[in-house]
Amino acid sequence: MHMPCQSCKKQPATVHLTEISPDGEKSERHYCEKCAVDEGYATKAPSTMPVNEILSGLVIQKAAIQQLADLACPKCKLTFVEFRNAGLLGCPCDYDAFEKALLPLIERAHEGASHHMGKVPRRIATPRPVETDLVRLRTELNQAVTDEQYEKAARIRDQIRILEER
Repeated sequence: MHMPCQSCKKQPATVHLTEISPDGEKSERHYCEKCAVDEGYATKAPSTMPVNEILSGLVIQKAAIQQLADLACPKCKLTFVEFRNAGLLGCPCDYDAFEKALLPLIERAHEGASHHMGKVPRRIATPRPVETDLVRLRTELNQAVTDEQYEKAARIRDQIRILEER
């Protein structure tokens, strides 16, 4: 026998609440899904998923969690579970050992960014062009020397000297 909703009295009750007061009195409430949401006892599910999809998702999550639990740094022997509990890495090698697990954490903490882009003092809105040019020119100089383009390297060297004198 289906129990009707206490609120609308039309739909069958699918949400059943049992409350026990501090003095031991038991009270029961029975609502249909819509009324339970309206009363604030339930949230509306965005969509219903078949049970087999939910279970397969849980199995996959459990396997992924087990893989994370098995991760350990080969150098300092810190496990991923120890990292999660302490919130601190043990050595630089941990970044490589825990890369797959750390990437989502880093992206969440840095609004989607996963690579360090440098830091600029707050009083300077943008990096100074001279410093940016020097970095670029030094990189070009190293590449020119590597490629044995000595005339080009000499021109770049002169440009660097002019910028450094400013």
